[in-house]
Amino acid sequence: MTRLRLGPLLRYVDGDGGGTATVWVEADRPSTAEVRCEDGSYGTSRTFHIAGHHYALIPVTGLTPGTDTPYEVLLDDRRVWPPEDSRFPPSTIRTPAVPDPELRVSFGSCRWASPPHDEPDPIGPDALDTLATRIAGDPTAARPDVLLLLGDQVYADETSKATRRRLAERRDLSEPPGAEVADYEEYTHLYDESWSDPAVRWLLSTVPSCMIFDDHDLIDDWNTSASWLADMRAKPWWQERVLGGLMSYWVYQHLGNLSPADLASDKLYAAVCAEPDGTELLRRFASEADRDPACARWSYRRDFGRTRLLMVDSRAGRVLAEGDRAMLDEAEARWVRDQVLDGRSTDSPSTRGPYDHLLIGTSLPWLLPPFIHDVESWDSALCGGERGPRWARFGERLRRAADLEHWAAFPDSFEELAALIAEAGSGPDAPATVCVLSGDVHHAYVAEPSWTAGDGPDARVLQLTCSPVHNSVPGYLKLGFRFGWSRPARRLGHALIRHGRVVRSSVNWRKTGGPWFGNQLMTLTLRGRSADLRLEQARAHGHAPEAGRTPGAQLVTVQERSLTP
Repeated sequence: MTRLRLGPLLRYVDGDGGGTATVWVEADRPSTAEVRCEDGSYGTSRTFHIAGHHYALIPVTGLTPGTDTPYEVLLDDRRVWPPEDSRFPPSTIRTPAVPDPELRVSFGSCRWASPPHDEPDPIGPDALDTLATRIAGDPTAARPDVLLLLGDQVYADETSKATRRRLAERRDLSEPPGAEVADYEEYTHLYDESWSDPAVRWLLSTVPSCMIFDDHDLIDDWNTSASWLADMRAKPWWQERVLGGLMSYWVYQHLGNLSPADLASDKLYAAVCAEPDGTELLRRFASEADRDPACARWSYRRDFGRTRLLMVDSRAGRVLAEGDRAMLDEAEARWVRDQVLDGRSTDSPSTRGPYDHLLIGTSLPWLLPPFIHDVESWDSALCGGERGPRWARFGERLRRAADLEHWAAFPDSFEELAALIAEAGSGPDAPATVCVLSGDVHHAYVAEPSWTAGDGPDARVLQLTCSPVHNSVPGYLKLGFRFGWSRPARRLGHALIRHGRVVRSSVNWRKTGGPWFGNQLMTLTLRGRSADLRLEQARAHGHAPEAGRTPGAQLVTVQERSLTP
């Protein structure tokens, strides 16, 4: 009897009223997977095989715009979802109306898997788990139309006690990489642990999700520098680790980001589905992507009515050679620019632009606390040899020790993104907002830039950073993040900039919200050309547990504001 091993995850839902969706599942054996909706819409797909595991990404067609349709999943004609004993409401596929008057986008990053419900949680309630139980407790309440998970969906280098016990059953943990995951099979344990939590599993089955990786999906500070990469490639266990990480990301996260049309034209996906066992095909692809990042594109675009989302890979496609460092290689940067400007009018300036809101999702913040930005820019100059070889060696040691590898550590890429945002946000057909959505730094804040040359965009531009969903930050880092916005820190940062002979940036910015610390999610509500922001934190309370509710947790609104007054 075929069982559902993991999922379902509702991934793509057509944002322009096309009536299509995709649902991801993992079965325990080869099978035919089906999605049957209450309104008669339907989809089916045969599972594909990777390293002893069986997956399907099921395209669902015929959905009616503006409806919320319950669905069930069948494997070999047997219903496997929803479970007979489920305490949650039916999973549904909600399709937007045309035109859709409102879009809710919730986002965050950095989620350790929640411990079992009979174990205490030392880092506090999980924001995703708490969101799920709130929606389940009141199905008529507002819920996200899409969930953006901006990196560190799993932690390959910081495993739980339960995962370490499973790893110890396979190999000797006294040998490298120790308690970190080593290969594809061990990555599957991480996804099992993260997505099997009952509340989160139900949430991901009923709210569409878009994902992008960050460093901990592979290893802390992944692709920091050329010398870092050379050191990692010299380790005997690294090759299997990076192959397992990229292969599992392709299966568990990347495929679901793609539309049915993109899937239909994806040669690797077609080849893997056509083979009885696609492991070696995917393994070769991962090896090529590791050797030459330009051969794979992890970035993607989604349009939700008049909101454009561009998810940008700020990890795998870096150019790391000193003197030529870039967050995105030349082809990737050109692709990002083309997607941002696609549809913008050049011949008729009175024409309304293709979107009212532009969301740029990048796991790493574009705008950091100014002192941290200046330290990273200064360190980048040192590593590039601006103050000589001794300072360059010091700069590399500091870069690795202090995680100095955000956009500020790639100054040319930082300025290119600033210029692209200014161009996208300018002119009579400019959007109302351009928002850079990020995570990574284990706190939340809002920052607003201004262009020093006085030629800034017409759109409201904001850096919206939200992290973690479920993790922690040491007290000394909280102090450091707060200090990073202070006037004394700015003066110290300016001194470092002068020492490194760094060219001053074309933008300044100020914090207009935060910093906030805790397990949290941000939500953008977009209506026409207006945008509202809400930050919610998962906090413990003393109420008795209810059906479908994480005991002792609720989402509390910490900040709520209009971004387009």
